[in-house]
Amino acid sequence: MLVSIETDIRQGKAFHSPHQKVAVNLMFTHGWLCAQQAEMLKPFGLTLQQYNVLRILRGQHPQAVTVNAIIERMLDRMSNASRLVDKLVDKGLATRTVCPYDRRAVDVKITDSGLSLLADLDSRQTEWERSLTTLNAEEAEQLSGLLDKLRNSP
Repeated sequence: MLVSIETDIRQGKAFHSPHQKVAVNLMFTHGWLCAQQAEMLKPFGLTLQQYNVLRILRGQHPQAVTVNAIIERMLDRMSNASRLVDKLVDKGLATRTVCPYDRRAVDVKITDSGLSLLADLDSRQTEWERSLTTLNAEEAEQLSGLLDKLRNSP
């Protein structure tokens, strides 16, 4: 049985418009997805934002990337990327060095431990993504396209 957003948030009255309903549904669903991901990462001592930074670093591997470039690619751009990098360095999952050609910039690289941790998490991530198969591939593409369209609204 399909549970509606109205049921999930115990909405007594109807939404003012379909657009209000979709906005609330997107925010609620974002929280739901984040909570599931956070639960998956909890045993590894990672936050969602740290996981995002590690994946960005892996995408650049073996090259280094600056903190500013990390910020541009983050899903949650409100996060403090420097602090996140510091936490990953403290955990031995990343290294940071002063950029040789611009002393104001910092180069960040993923370590072998970081790569190994992500390899372990990849299978868990794939398993988690399987839980989203209540949408078939065509529906997932359609939803993704609609979300892209929404973000391109004036």
